[in-house]
Amino acid sequence: MGGAPVTSIDYSDIQGLVRFGYKRLTEATYALVRVKSAPAARTWLRAAPIATAQVQDPSPTAALQVAFTAAGLEMIGVPATVIASFSPEFLGGMTDPNRSRRLGDLGANDPSKWEWGIETQSPHLLIMFFAAPGGLEGCVKDLTGPAWDQAFEEIGWLYTADLDGVEPFGFTDGISQPAIDWEQARDTSAAVIDYTNLSALGEFLLGYRNEYGKYTDRPVIDSDAVSAQLPAAEDAPEKKDVGRNGTYLVVRQLRQDVRGFWQFVRQQAAGDPERTDRLASLFVGRTPAGEPLVPIRQRPIPGIGSAVDEVRQNQFTFDDDPLGARCPFGAHVRRANPRNTDYPGRPEGLARLVADLALGSNAFRDDLMSSVRFHRILRRGREYGPGLSREDAWAPAPAGDPERGLHFICVNANICRQFEFLQNAWMTSSKFSGLTGETDPLVGGRSPIPGCPVTADFTIQQDGRPPARVSGLPQFVTVRGGAYFFLPGIRALRYFASVKE
Repeated sequence: MGGAPVTSIDYSDIQGLVRFGYKRLTEATYALVRVKSAPAARTWLRAAPIATAQVQDPSPTAALQVAFTAAGLEMIGVPATVIASFSPEFLGGMTDPNRSRRLGDLGANDPSKWEWGIETQSPHLLIMFFAAPGGLEGCVKDLTGPAWDQAFEEIGWLYTADLDGVEPFGFTDGISQPAIDWEQARDTSAAVIDYTNLSALGEFLLGYRNEYGKYTDRPVIDSDAVSAQLPAAEDAPEKKDVGRNGTYLVVRQLRQDVRGFWQFVRQQAAGDPERTDRLASLFVGRTPAGEPLVPIRQRPIPGIGSAVDEVRQNQFTFDDDPLGARCPFGAHVRRANPRNTDYPGRPEGLARLVADLALGSNAFRDDLMSSVRFHRILRRGREYGPGLSREDAWAPAPAGDPERGLHFICVNANICRQFEFLQNAWMTSSKFSGLTGETDPLVGGRSPIPGCPVTADFTIQQDGRPPARVSGLPQFVTVRGGAYFFLPGIRALRYFASVKE
C-alpha cells in the first residue's frame, strides 16, 4: 500500500449488502418512500435493525438495509454543509439532463417516461427487505407498522423474483464480480501488468484507499457532541468521517423485452435452433449456461476463486482473442468488463516503452480502452417478473403478459468514475473498441446520437474473413426508473437519525 496505514475493518459499521449481497435470502422487495414526518422518520431509523457485514452463526434469515437520496438526507435534517460534501453526481441526481445524455437515457429511456425517479415520484429513501423463502411477508409486516406510516409515504415497491441464477433473457447471471481486497494487502501504487479480479477496498467503500492509492472525496467534519460517534477519517484523524464504511448505490429498473429478443435472434438465424443460440451467445459474450466464448487461461487470475464453476466460467481474459473472432468486440460481457490491464498484452522492457508511447500494432484499439481496474462495479441487482423459456418466447405475447426485467443495483464509491464511465464509455458508446454504428446489443439504446445516426448494428468479427453485421437491432432493455442513493455506514446512519434531536 505504498506505506499507507492499514486499519482493521469494523464489519459492524458496514451494511451487509456490500459484503454479502444476500443471495441466500432469495426473497426481496425494495420500498421507495418519501419522508412524511422528519421526526418520525428519525425515530424509525434509530430503531431500525439494520443488518451488518459481520459474519453470524447461524446466518440470519432476514436483513434490512437503508439508503438515502440527497433530497432524503435534506428531508431528515442533515446539515446542508454536510450534504454539500457528497459527490456532485449524487447531489445532481440521475435525471440531470446532461447526465441523461451521457447515460443514454434518451428516446424510450428518457426520464420523462419513467414510472419513478422524477418529480413527486422521486424517492427520499430506498428501504430494502431480504428474507429466506417464506419469510419476506412477515419481515415487511414487522417493520412497516404505525411508526412506518407516521414516518413515510410510499411511492412504490420494487418486487423481485427468484429465477434460480438466470436473468430474464435466459442466461446464467451473477458470474463475474470483482473480489474485494478486505485485507488491503494489494499494492495499488504499482502498475498492473496482469489482469486481476481483486479490487481495492476503496473502490466500494468510502474512507479507504482506492485503485489510485487515494481516498475518494466524502464528507469529513469537525467533531461535536452528535458526530462524536462517527469513525475518525483515516487520512485526517482529527476529523470525523461521515462517509467511512458507506458507499453509493446506483438503482435502475430495467424492463427486458424477452420475447422481442428471442424472436429477433431466431428470425436472424432463419429459425435454426443451433444458429439462434449461437447468435444470442455472440450478443452476450457467453453461452446461456455461462461458458465464456474464449479459452480458459492456464495462468491463475488473482481474485478468482478455486471452485470448479468459477474457474471454468471466469478464468479468462481476451488477450488470446485480439481480433474478436471468438467473442465480438461489442459483445455485452466484453463491454462490461474488457478484462484488460494498465498495459494490455503484458509488455516488458522495450515493448512496454512502445506501449507507453502508443506505438504498438494494437495501439489504436488499446488506446480507446481505459484499464478496467479503475471502473469496476459490484452488482447487487435482482430480477423481477416470471421466467420465460426461449421456446415460449418465440410465441406471440398473450393478453396481460407480465413485465420482466432487472432491478439493477450496483455498489461503487465513485459514481462518475465507475458506473457512469462504464455506462457512457463502454455500454452506450458507439465508438467502443474502435467500433462504429452500434451500442451494447443487450442494454444499449437505439436512439441516434451526435455523429452517429445509426446505433442498431452489431459486428461479428471473423478470423481471416470480412466481418458480418447484424442490422436493425430493436431496443431490448428500457429504463423504467432510477436514482442515486447513499448507503451509509451504521454509525453514519445513527448520526443522520440524531443530528436534529
